[in-house]
Amino acid sequence: MIRILLVLLGVAACNDVRGYEGSWTGERVGDSPVLRVGFGDDVAAALEIASVDKHGLAGTLSVDGVIDAAPIASVEGAEADVLAGMTFSGSPLRVYLAFAAASDGGGDALAVIALYDDDRVELRLLRGGPTPLYGVFALRPTAPP
Repeated sequence: MIRILLVLLGVAACNDVRGYEGSWTGERVGDSPVLRVGFGDDVAAALEIASVDKHGLAGTLSVDGVIDAAPIASVEGAEADVLAGMTFSGSPLRVYLAFAAASDGGGDALAVIALYDDDRVELRLLRGGPTPLYGVFALRPTAPP
């Protein structure tokens, strides 16, 4: 009985993503032109996660020249759908989908935010249409002042 309780507590701890709240920053990664559509070479992103749990994420996103401190919140429909269990290479703990208002005049961008167990966050920012975007950003916790 104690073993079962310990296993259940361990599983619950692994699924707790609240430790990702806070500031995250990082550069765009990938040299291939298809991984940097609409972005220059030295572009950085900043993500402030105000709240996060297994049901949603909310915060603020900035990306040099594209998004200026836009409030974001994960899409409720995606959180209630099979998309809530989306995963890909690297096995993120949790993936969230959110839209961010862009300041570049090209329309909203889709932010795919993946949390990993090695204290990192990956942000994929994409948009179609006449001013497409596709970029991958490797984010790390911002050191407190």
